[in-house]
Order: sequence, then C-alpha cells, then structure tokens
Amino acid sequence: MHVLLVASAFNSLTQRVHAELRDHGHRVSVELALPGMCPADAVARHDPDLIVAPMLTTALPEAVWATRTCLIVHPGPVGDRGPSSLDRAVLDREPRWGVTVLRADAEMDAGDVWASAECALPPVGKSDLYRGEIADAALEAVLLAVERFASGTYVPRPQDPGAVRTRPFLHQRERRIDWAADPTEQVLRTLRAADSRPGVPDELLGSSWFLHGGHPEPVLRGRPGELLATRTGAICRATTDGAVWIPELRARRVPGGPAPVKLPAVLALGDRLPALPEHPAPAWTEPGADAAWSDIRYREEGPCGFLSFAFPGGAMGTGQCRRLLEAYRAALTRPTSVLVLGGGRDFFSNGIHLGLIEAAPDPAAESWANINAMDDLVEAVLTTTDRLVVAALGGNAAAGGAVLALAADEVWCRSGVVLNPHYRLMGLYGSEYWTYTLPRRVGPAAAERLCAEALPLSAEAALRLGLSDRTVPCPPAGFADETARLAARLAALPATQARISAKKALRERDEAALPLAAHREAELAQMHRTFFDPEAPYHALRRAFVRKEAPAFTPVHLTRPAAGRASAGVTSMAAHDGARGGGCC
Repeated sequence: MHVLLVASAFNSLTQRVHAELRDHGHRVSVELALPGMCPADAVARHDPDLIVAPMLTTALPEAVWATRTCLIVHPGPVGDRGPSSLDRAVLDREPRWGVTVLRADAEMDAGDVWASAECALPPVGKSDLYRGEIADAALEAVLLAVERFASGTYVPRPQDPGAVRTRPFLHQRERRIDWAADPTEQVLRTLRAADSRPGVPDELLGSSWFLHGGHPEPVLRGRPGELLATRTGAICRATTDGAVWIPELRARRVPGGPAPVKLPAVLALGDRLPALPEHPAPAWTEPGADAAWSDIRYREEGPCGFLSFAFPGGAMGTGQCRRLLEAYRAALTRPTSVLVLGGGRDFFSNGIHLGLIEAAPDPAAESWANINAMDDLVEAVLTTTDRLVVAALGGNAAAGGAVLALAADEVWCRSGVVLNPHYRLMGLYGSEYWTYTLPRRVGPAAAERLCAEALPLSAEAALRLGLSDRTVPCPPAGFADETARLAARLAALPATQARISAKKALRERDEAALPLAAHREAELAQMHRTFFDPEAPYHALRRAFVRKEAPAFTPVHLTRPAAGRASAGVTSMAAHDGARGGGCC
C-alpha cells in the first residue's frame, strides 16, 4: 500500500513508523503539518491508500478524515483523551500505560479504535519513555491497524463512553516545584514529566529558567532549594528529604528574541553561579550497587568490561567526547577480552553537540574542536586491537554517533532502534572516519545510496544491510541485562581469542591500503571549509535545528514515496522529542 504519514514533525516516532512500514513492504511518504499547509491539497496530491498520523498536534480537517481512513496514534490507553496524556501518566505514577490507534473524527481522540497495545511505564523521563516503551507499543498497534485496514474486512470498534477519561492540557503552572515542601520523589516525577519538553519553570539565582532532566543524589543534603554542588556541567539542588541533579537549563524566551538553547546547567548559569564544589561520581560501578548518577560509568563482569554513557539528547560536546575518551583509555588498561560501549536504554549518540556549538562565542571554532574530539574517540576505538569492542545501541543513533558505533567490531541494536548514519541534511560532509567504516560495512554502492536517500533505517534494515551484527529483541528496560548476557557468551567462545589475535593484522592491512590519517585529513578538509564559511548552509540549518524553527515546507526527500524492503536509508540528526512534540539534541 501507499501510506501517507501526516505529522507535526519528523520526530523519533514518525521516523520509526516510516522505517518499519517500509520494512513491511509499504510505500511511505510524509507531509508535515506546517503553518499554512493545506492538508486536503497534500492528501489529494499524494492520493494514498491510507493516512497515518504518528505525532500530530493539530486536528485534521473534516475534508480529509470524512473521505479517507485516517489513523491517529494516541499515546494513551483506550478511553484516554487529552493532549498531555503521557505527561500526566508520569506525574500520576501509572505503572502501565498504552497506545491507541483510532480513526480521526470531529472530536480529538474520540474515533473508533483500530488497534491498541499496552506497555510498562518505568520511572524514567517522558522523552525516554516516548522513544522506548511508548514507541514499542505504538509500532505494535500501528502495524496491527495497517494489517487490519489492508484486509478490508476489519470493522473498528467504537469507544465505550463509560470508559472515557478526558484529562486537560497540563499547564506550566501545574508543573512548578515547591522546593520548600516537595519531597525528592515528587520533584523527580515533576522533572521527568516535563522532559525534554516543555521543561519545568523555575526561578533560580535571580533569573527565570526551565529545568530539564533529573536524577536522585543519595548523599548530599542541604536547605530545600539550596544549590549544593556541580558535576560535569550539572547542578545539585537540595529537596526537603534529599537532593537531585539537574543536567540542563533553558532560559526563558525574551519577547521578540530567538528561542533560547538548552545548555548544561553550569554553562547556562555562567557568572550567576556561586562557588560550588565539583562532586565527581565514582568512575567504577560495583555490580549490583546503587551508584550515584553519572553520565559516564564503567563496570566489569568477569572478562567483560562495560563503558556506558548517557548524554542528554545523545549530543556529545567537546568536553564530553574528551571525558569519554579518557574513560575508554582507562577501560583499555583492564584485563578484559570484550569491551561493550553503550548498553543504556535511550540514545546511543547523535554526534556533535549542535546546541553547545550554537551558543559558543565562535560556533565555527567550536564546531572544529567538537568534530576533532569525536574523531579522536572514534580513532581510539578503531585502533583497539587487544580485545573485541561491541557497540550496544539500546536507543537511537544519528550522524557521527551512528558512525561511532560502526568503529566497533560488532554492533548490537535493540529491536526498536532507528539509525541515521549520515550528515547531509545538516549541510555537512561528515567525519568520524565514515569514509572508512561505512563502505567497509555495506560496500561503496550501498554507502552512497544510504547517504543520498536520507531516510530513517530500522534495526531490522540495519541488520539486513550489514550495518549491525545482531538485533536484540527486548524491552528497553531489559537491554542492559541482555547485553551483559550476550557479552559473557561472546567472551567465552573459543573463536573470540582467534578474532582478537587477527585484529592487529587486519588493521595493519587496512592501514597499508589507505591510512586512517588520510581518511581523517580528507574528511576534515571538507568540514573545515563548511565550518569556517559563514555563508555555508550548515550554520542556518544548525540554528533552525537547535532553536526549533519550523521548516517552510516538507523536505522533498520525505514527500517522495519510499519503497519497502528493497530500499533502505537514513535521515538527519535524530530529534530529541517529547510526548506530542519534537525537539533536538
């Protein structure tokens, strides 16, 4: 079938629906619901067999839903209605939730039900849930609904009026934290329900901010609301019975000014921040220990080392790349035969930190420093010859972050991962040794096609193309344990030592054919020209991306119907998004 996706943004869920419908043999095209766009004209132009709206913040007009089947994906169980469904579910500590696919109707979320799926709701941030458990349930429901529609025999069922629960929009005044009264658990729920959008409004050090992210602190204590310490850019703030780490802040928008950029809290506060102690987390995590929050941590289980990292939005700034490289080098001093990178439940990496670059006094210089720091990290992985390195992707990866994974000996993807291993839509040639690793994985022709098509790629398609070596079918919460089990099995295989012994010779062979330094020099020559050309499209594209400026029209490569299993591709840097809206890394 030809399926048209109508969405407010090409966010993570829309990308995944796009990729998995193609995996199932459908032709898929996209129209973004942008200001001034006429949905009826767009639908008439595409003339699809079916319309699916994975993430839509505005209603479809009657001229569309009255004449065609339009399936709306609602991030709530059957009977749930309202624009803040997932936000309120997190605030209310719902242990389980769901996704409903229903027909568009005159009343929002009130149409007949085509399919639904349930899921767990663990205590993590809303955007993490949206890309994880909610996305898994959404794809289960969407694929079932599309199959039922294609059968031509299924009759969707009306909603039971007695089971309907309509909950209002969650206003910012309801999200505020009372630091003098709210316990840590409530503070964390409030922060998680607003992550990554819209953030929690707050007053701090004489200015108005939105708080983003939240992690419990087990030791530090102080007066409620007091700032206690810093840690790798985050600030620690006391609650009535504990404390929380807040990684990022976003300034309130000045009327008529550009949208502020979300930044590490210490950087955002700047000179306002009083002298606070830097309170580093332990670099080593003991098995089973309830470790303090850290964005980088290392643990060992027998012959396997696990270096995990979790940066907000998957973006890796210059400092984060350098700290991760330092941790990687430390991990190489340990007596392990398998080293696993990643293994977390959310983003693996989205490459360079466009927000930090945009906020820098000299964005070109910061771009250059950031890409070189990424290159240094990738080079360290590529030149590791004394053990097997596994990139374990529990969440999405894009641009240089996806290419970072390709530097490993094996790439393992959770079944819900979306990969985007190219840079074209950000106006960049790309680096991180992609001219070596991508053709090595898929061949020159497929590498060229992936970069040219610029479409999202599912875990299944990545495995089929050779971009990954294993798909791990498990929920997000189970990925770390599954990764540990698979790593232990890999370390125990008799062939593993032979593979390690052969790595040095293979690296020397490739180095003799074309040195890594030559790949890096050629890639960075292209990047340098772009970074330091003020007229290069990269600067405007970066600015629009981090400041969430809506495009004037749907990108042409999305409007063309993309074929199914015979063709696969990737898209631009993955959106860091929330429950019914998009964002950036």
